[in-house]
Amino acid sequence: MTGSEYLAKVPVFGALDDASRAELARYLKPAKFKKEAVIVSREEPGVSLFLIVKGKVKVVLYGPSGREVILSMLKDGEFFGEMSLLDGKPRSASVVAITDSEVLMLDRADFVRFVETKPSVALSILGEMSRRLREADQKIGSLALLDVYGRVARALLDLAKKEGEKTETGVIVKERPTHQQLAGMVGTSRETVSRVMSELQRQGFLRTQGKRLILTNENTLEESLMV
Repeated sequence: MTGSEYLAKVPVFGALDDASRAELARYLKPAKFKKEAVIVSREEPGVSLFLIVKGKVKVVLYGPSGREVILSMLKDGEFFGEMSLLDGKPRSASVVAITDSEVLMLDRADFVRFVETKPSVALSILGEMSRRLREADQKIGSLALLDVYGRVARALLDLAKKEGEKTETGVIVKERPTHQQLAGMVGTSRETVSRVMSELQRQGFLRTQGKRLILTNENTLEESLMV
């Protein structure tokens, strides 16, 4: 797949015509990262935007003891690094490859030059940033207001909305996160996540099937968090 063909599949560049995508594709530089490789580190200069062609990454912060807090997980067709690209400040978080990943990098100077002539791209990126800020607000609210059962349930519901496929048997997430990843997302231990997942299965809210996660009663689970 050429850079231009890839850009056509990325929603944030959907407003561009073929000629504009071809122009932008000339600036893209490919890179590959092995599983668990650090793609960017917190506090390093933000000089590139990254577009994920293949794979999955996590945006993380690390505490003084090394504890990992996962802010978000991103996959094919999504991007990261836009904040530093826009404000010129150091990275606000680290990004680590969950799987072997392929990305396209866009340098800040080329990005600014392109956006100056294509304001629709800037508006699309701002729209995506606003969506992510809303998700961050919801996550902060969940951490403050919900117990650990509710936080795990909320994380699973959010995952189902983002990556799930609705079927007659429920909402299927083809690649469920590990218990350790869920623990990093909701601020608890892997053992606690395991207990909550077992309880959710006992209550009939979810099933696992290999790497798949199936939410069998999504609406009822959602309603239970609003009580």
